[in-house]
Amino acid sequence: MRAVLQRVSQATVRVAGQAVGEIGLGWAILLGVGPEDSPTLVDRFVEKIVNLRAFEDAHGKMNLAAGEVGAEFLVVSQFTLYGDLVKGRRPSFVGAAPPADASALVDYFVDRLRSRGFPVATGQFGAMMDVDLVNSGPVTFVLTSDGWAGGSIG
Repeated sequence: MRAVLQRVSQATVRVAGQAVGEIGLGWAILLGVGPEDSPTLVDRFVEKIVNLRAFEDAHGKMNLAAGEVGAEFLVVSQFTLYGDLVKGRRPSFVGAAPPADASALVDYFVDRLRSRGFPVATGQFGAMMDVDLVNSGPVTFVLTSDGWAGGSIG
């Protein structure tokens, strides 16, 4: 699993020009699913993300977690996070999970965030989407389960 976390002051996802998801302060998450990913791994990702102390306290230090600031989440499926750019000029996506498996785990990810009491907006799986956001900071993290980049969860 691979996630790009962007701390935002606002974010919107549109399909065919219509807003299908919108949040204020929180995390915009681009989420890619690999073929070996599981609900157990999703639970670990959710735990890491909701407890990540990346929101500013009264002293301007990144010291607060999502629940402490009333964060919202925008989750957008992003199979291109598994794009392999090693050969040629056209990315290969063979490392991404099959669509049915990926869709189920993205839904599970969203359900786990909602079960923790967070407002969660989403894109539309498999659709061409436009994502508008204001990256606050800017603060961006990459979280992976496969050692690809950023913070790795194994």
